[in-house]
Amino acid sequence: MTTTGKIHSVETCGTVDGPGIRFVIFTQGCPLRCLYCHNPDCRNITDGKPVTVDELIEEIQKYRSYMRFSGGGVTVTGGEPLMQPEFVREIFRRCHELGIHTALDTSGYTTLEAAKPVLDYADLVLLDIKSFNPETYFKVTHVAIQPTLDFAKYLNEIHKPAWIRFVLVPHLTDDPENMRGLAEFVAQFTNVERLEVLPFHKMGEYKWEQLGYEYQLKDTPPASSELVESAIAIFQSYGLKVAV
Repeated sequence: MTTTGKIHSVETCGTVDGPGIRFVIFTQGCPLRCLYCHNPDCRNITDGKPVTVDELIEEIQKYRSYMRFSGGGVTVTGGEPLMQPEFVREIFRRCHELGIHTALDTSGYTTLEAAKPVLDYADLVLLDIKSFNPETYFKVTHVAIQPTLDFAKYLNEIHKPAWIRFVLVPHLTDDPENMRGLAEFVAQFTNVERLEVLPFHKMGEYKWEQLGYEYQLKDTPPASSELVESAIAIFQSYGLKVAV
């Protein structure tokens, strides 16, 4: 009997969620309430559509040639994939049977007990650390930062390849001390391959309006090129490989 989960949608040729061309699965449900979320329609796990792992694998196999020649694979994102750990683990396990690279895009806001079986079959983890200052992190996400920090430490302990993702939001996450704190925290790890600075944008604002949610960052400007360069310089000063 195949495993069933809830998803929002899929993207068949993604290029920004891991290496190469990727089949991206957006799972339904997220415990965070990020102020800048560009997928607010993924937050409620009661929404979305049920799908079996068999159905997903059948679709994934249509794109194997693109993945193989580009060094790509399958990325599961959301929402928060670790709200459905059994479902995601089975997707990754089946992908491994087919020799397909797997990437988990997560906030790390979970218990390690729930995450460990998924990590057994994840080749790469894209870990979103929204802020390092605990007060700012809570303001951005409405949850505590400690589970994410514990998750990051565990990834290093098991030598799991990871990319750290940081969204640069003017007047919110751009405090230099906040970025230096994150840089110092990440620089101690040997498993982190890169840190991605993601400039804030408002591409998801229309979804908030459609859903009847209040978008609190409507007056926040996009991150300027000068701010981005300043952030890159801070992270690089700690010896981190930085991508934008």
